[in-house]
Amino acid sequence: MTVHSGSCLCGAVKFDVKGDFDSFYICHCRYCQKGTGSAFAANLFVPAGVLTWLSGKETVTSFTLPGTAHRKSFCNVCGSAVPGVEDSGDVLVPAGCLDTEVVTPPTANIFNASRARWETDIEGAPGFATLPDS
Repeated sequence: MTVHSGSCLCGAVKFDVKGDFDSFYICHCRYCQKGTGSAFAANLFVPAGVLTWLSGKETVTSFTLPGTAHRKSFCNVCGSAVPGVEDSGDVLVPAGCLDTEVVTPPTANIFNASRARWETDIEGAPGFATLPDS
């Protein structure tokens, strides 16, 4: 069984997730857009995985949108998305919080009908290795 390690932006939260990813969804729903402040959320799922908090468990807050199954866990110091355990027992792992390399390719783009209009223009924008000069 694989162990994946990660942390939040400020370093208060550190964790390990034991198990193998079975899906990697790029979700374009409005809830994920609002929750990330971006065009989509990139979430990995570990069925019956084991989530171990190495530090900062007390700074993790989980929010469930009333009337939905949409849940987000985050560090209440820096706001970074961190893993959470779904009602199914699966561990949901935001891909960006992992410190170990993600080698699993995305399984599917979901809720495509809700894609942000500007998302299709991303590939046409110029690319820079760092912040461009003003």
